Amino acid sequence: MKAWQWLTRSDPTPGLNRTKLLRLVVRVMLFALVATLISSLLQLTPLGPYLNTWWGSLLFILVLYVPVARYLMLDIGPRRPVAGRGLQGSGTTGAATSRAQRRKERNRYAGVKKGAPKYGGRR
Repeated sequence: MKAWQWLTRSDPTPGLNRTKLLRLVVRVMLFALVATLISSLLQLTPLGPYLNTWWGSLLFILVLYVPVARYLMLDIGPRRPVAGRGLQGSGTTGAATSRAQRRKERNRYAGVKKGAPKYGGRR
């Protein structure tokens, strides 16, 4: 179970280090193994002749790779912001923070026209 967690969790250390590269290599090797097994099993079905064409192999790669691409690039892509890190960690007092938050929210949509009327408009 620890090996699966090691593969599926992202590494919080910044930059490309040795463990991130090792994880990427292991993920790619597992993906290649699974893709080969699925392809060889599909060759035994009536879909086999279609997989030997260029468009059949293209469809197979797209159907298999696109959902797995996010999992493969878990450590490589840009960092997603962690929830809970906002103005709380800035070190200001509670009253100043709430005033700053209100000002930020008020100015967020400054200059933006109002949207469509809710609940049918005029009555």
